[in-house]
Amino acid sequence: MKKHNFSAGPCILPQEVLQKASEAVLNFNNDNLSLIEISHRSKPFVNVMENARSLALELLGLEGKGYKALFLQGGASMQFLMSAYNLLDTKAAYLNTGTWSDKAIKEAKLLGEIIEVGSSKDKGFTYVPKGYEIPADANYFHCTSNNTIFGTQMKSFPETNVPVVCDMSSDIFSRQLDFSKFDLIYAGAQKNMGPAGATLIVIKEDILGKVNRTIPSMLDYKVHISKDSMFNTPAVFPVYVSMLTLEWLKNLGGIAAIEKINEQKAALLYNEIDRNPLFKGIVAKEDRSLMNATFSLTDEALKETFDTMWKDAGINGLNGHRSVGGYRASMYNALPLESVQVLVDTMQALEKKA
Repeated sequence: MKKHNFSAGPCILPQEVLQKASEAVLNFNNDNLSLIEISHRSKPFVNVMENARSLALELLGLEGKGYKALFLQGGASMQFLMSAYNLLDTKAAYLNTGTWSDKAIKEAKLLGEIIEVGSSKDKGFTYVPKGYEIPADANYFHCTSNNTIFGTQMKSFPETNVPVVCDMSSDIFSRQLDFSKFDLIYAGAQKNMGPAGATLIVIKEDILGKVNRTIPSMLDYKVHISKDSMFNTPAVFPVYVSMLTLEWLKNLGGIAAIEKINEQKAALLYNEIDRNPLFKGIVAKEDRSLMNATFSLTDEALKETFDTMWKDAGINGLNGHRSVGGYRASMYNALPLESVQVLVDTMQALEKKA
């Protein structure tokens, strides 16, 4: 039976990407060597890294605009600290929309004053704060574009003259934005790009070099830029799979094409959540995420029955995060519309059964 993978991350990847990646593990570049045993300094892998970085900038529309792309390690969690290390001189403004922005704030507080300009913690992070003001003298403004755990997504971003830093781990490459409005974007690969182990950083070079602290080499963006993202041994396999995924996305028609598909998937599921009396959404409708739909049963007595039904339908990874409960359907780029339809059919079958 086909599995319908709604896992929140590591998540579903395109089948053709998985096929090419598996072949490369056995025989990369027809050299009768495995991708994961060749030198990361060899020309074949250097080409992979350069292509991956170039594709990232191309798909985001940032080529020739003063940005550099890096593939580093440590996940978005490392970027909570690294971004502050490079940019926080006196104070920074943070928008708190959930667990991950909460953690980013905690790390940044180690290095300077943090002003929380808005927070949705008061209602369990079930909405995105609006109408907040960003201090003009802040070193930067930090936000998290998509709240994976609770299922909210920023639909717009504030106009400000201070640099904008955004954690886009769970919705990068999924929708069209003016990415030039962001000075630093970071994203763990394991949502829309590849397997866990690599993190994409896209940074405008002219925001660097303005802090008064000494930055350790491994945490210094300028060091990694000067070495073309090869200062130390990179995460070879995740970078390669990310490159394949970005090629897949480009061939599909880029972000504009995948956005239409993502909107179809989200509409199909949210319409069923709103129509079916056995289910209810968890977050404010205007802030619902296209990537992570969170919902619950209106009658918990049906939980055992529904859990059996969706598992029997070949659905995987539907349980909500332990801190929220309920259900979470993560509909990343590679998840086909067909899988969402199977989930909707199962929800309708429960309604008939109940």
